[in-house]
Amino acid sequence: MSRKRTNPHKNIMIFNAVLFIAVMVICGIFLYMSYTLKRDANKKVVYEGEYHIEIAGDFAGEDISIYINDSLLNKGIMPDTTLVLDLQRFADEHSLMWVDNKTDMIQPFSLSKKGSRVILRKEEGEIVFEETPRAF
Repeated sequence: MSRKRTNPHKNIMIFNAVLFIAVMVICGIFLYMSYTLKRDANKKVVYEGEYHIEIAGDFAGEDISIYINDSLLNKGIMPDTTLVLDLQRFADEHSLMWVDNKTDMIQPFSLSKKGSRVILRKEEGEIVFEETPRAF
């Protein structure tokens, strides 16, 4: 009686061919998705609202930095007058950070998502943060 033996190399080659076809199908799906979703990524996002930031003259002579998120707005010694900064919203959420450059003390403040008028002043050695909705 003759018995046919299965060729193990043939089984491995069939498995490799099936695996190759599966990988190519998955790559094709990802390429198709990337080209169809790429059109949405080219749209420019515009955020409505703006921030009007007033830094009172109470900080006169102090070396401070003002940041929104990771963007530096002002750095240096503050003047005797009120410093006014106007800027458009550029992200979903914003955080205003006041940094004392001498002591590296940081005071973070969360800002409204719709834009607002912000007043920073100093009372009895502490920073007071006032935020009011701004009428446009």
